[in-house]
Amino acid sequence: MCGIAGWLDSKIDLYDKRDILTQMSLTLSKRGPDEHGEYIKKNVALLHRRLAVIDIENGKQPMSFSYKNETYTIVYNGELYNAEELRDDLISKGIEFSSHCDTEVLLKCYAYYKKECVNMLNGIYAFAVFEEKSKTLFLCRDRIGVKPLFYYEYDNGLLFASEIKAMLKSKVFTPAVDENGLYEIFFLGPARSPSFGIYKGVKELLPGEYAIYKNGSLFKEQYYKLTAKEHTDSEFETIDKTRFLLQDAIKRQLVSDVPMCFFLSGGLDSSIICKTAADYYKKHDKGQIYTYSVEYRDNKKYFQKSLFQPNADYEYISLMVDNTKSNHTEIILDNEQVANALYDSVKARDLPGYVDIDSSLLLFCKEIKKKNTVALSGECADELFGGYPWYHNKNILFEQCFPWSKSQEIRRKILKDGFLPKGEEYVMQKYYDTINSADKLPSDSPVDSRYREMFLLNFYWFMQCLLERKDRCSMYSSLEVRVPFCDYRLVDYAYNMPWRYKSYQGREKGIIRKAFDNILPYDICWRKKSPYPKTHNPIYMKICSDKVKQILDDKTSPLYPILDKNGIMDIIENPQNISSPWYGQLMKAPQIMAYIIEVEYWLKEYGVVIEC
Repeated sequence: MCGIAGWLDSKIDLYDKRDILTQMSLTLSKRGPDEHGEYIKKNVALLHRRLAVIDIENGKQPMSFSYKNETYTIVYNGELYNAEELRDDLISKGIEFSSHCDTEVLLKCYAYYKKECVNMLNGIYAFAVFEEKSKTLFLCRDRIGVKPLFYYEYDNGLLFASEIKAMLKSKVFTPAVDENGLYEIFFLGPARSPSFGIYKGVKELLPGEYAIYKNGSLFKEQYYKLTAKEHTDSEFETIDKTRFLLQDAIKRQLVSDVPMCFFLSGGLDSSIICKTAADYYKKHDKGQIYTYSVEYRDNKKYFQKSLFQPNADYEYISLMVDNTKSNHTEIILDNEQVANALYDSVKARDLPGYVDIDSSLLLFCKEIKKKNTVALSGECADELFGGYPWYHNKNILFEQCFPWSKSQEIRRKILKDGFLPKGEEYVMQKYYDTINSADKLPSDSPVDSRYREMFLLNFYWFMQCLLERKDRCSMYSSLEVRVPFCDYRLVDYAYNMPWRYKSYQGREKGIIRKAFDNILPYDICWRKKSPYPKTHNPIYMKICSDKVKQILDDKTSPLYPILDKNGIMDIIENPQNISSPWYGQLMKAPQIMAYIIEVEYWLKEYGVVIEC
């Protein structure tokens, strides 16, 4: 994995901006600590920071290739999981190769097929290709949106980067947030609208979107979207194909020239990945796999069962370690450490985020990086295969709202009266924009139709929030994390799978459970879903509450004219009264306090101007 950035401007000489370009590149050094490269011409600059994973000697970027009177130069962040098939195809057409890195494959695939190459790619990626003679820039983001690609368009120019911080260094625009940006922060956050970069003027390519920039104009096209198709496989065939697609995705992602490991929570999703990898390693005499789990100090003492988190993970982790014979490490996080890492989490995202759910992952990845460079993780199975309660409770299923944030009451409670008066209206418009875009079949029943809408809500909102979290928090420690459940073939199959198959035996992710029924231990396979672990220690609430009290009393804080002190103090003093979480099952009173801390730090650290 890597970090990429670029700057095109028809009116200025970018040779004169070398110092600024260097600063832009340095902001991405955590994404790519091993090497850096640049391609600079008068009106175009491409920057690259490399985390070397495959073909360490020959994968340097930017990489150029001349073909049919044109020179193509690429900067690329990601991994192609069908690189060998693409290489064989191009070789059959007379294209020669000098390395086994996927960068060369992608570059030459683009040179040969141009924009049509995007329909051939299986992987996670964000890349830019500049055509020297035609002065054309091609930008592309992977189908599922695993890898980020932001851009800022202005008169005579365009900026793009893996992270917003790189574009900010250009000084082309001021970090500002307008009313819509504030609606995103306070009424949708930590999620954000598809393509919306929060900062005024900053956008992001959608999952499955490419853009062409030429002669000062930007043209965008969606090359991939969830499309409704008739599901013709029988129940048995569906189980078999689900197993095949997932195992194939995992095996394709086991390629690496550097040490690899696996996240293991003891849940269904990570256990499937670890078991498949362990069997693959055994078959190919690659030794034992290395697994990691995360826990918080004293969590066992304070753990409380709930609808969303019915049992703790540690017993199941031990079961899977024994089953896979893995070399396992449990990483224990200190609560004060998790609270202090909230600030680094903001710097990782360039935005307020998923608070301790982010900061804990950031610290977890930091420890893993000491011995490994690549990891596999089980994100996104729940969004694709009905893992959440809102898929199974018909009352929740048909509610006209984002199911993980049903009420805006708790969000309104922290804001002063009259501030952002159209927050609820803004949220509902985003909700309807999403469900109205769902592709359906004429034969879909009202229930089938609603499941497609729910799929899109999860795909473009909840899932993207988790993917952003995984990318930023892992890459902040220079750790590449791959997500096999995001293989687009599996996503397509899941979108069109009838609910009666997906919820086999009435269970969340029932089809996945059945597909691996004779492969995983029974207690793992049919265990009730448990989310990513969070701290249950009351000391974390105290730490965050104390920090928030300081913010509330600071008249110089940018949040002072925005926040309602009485509303926030009521949450601090009566956390048990929160009936609906801020976001999902993990953001309750302690996380609301942490979110306020992150928002204030973001506004100060980034010098954000509020235009409202």
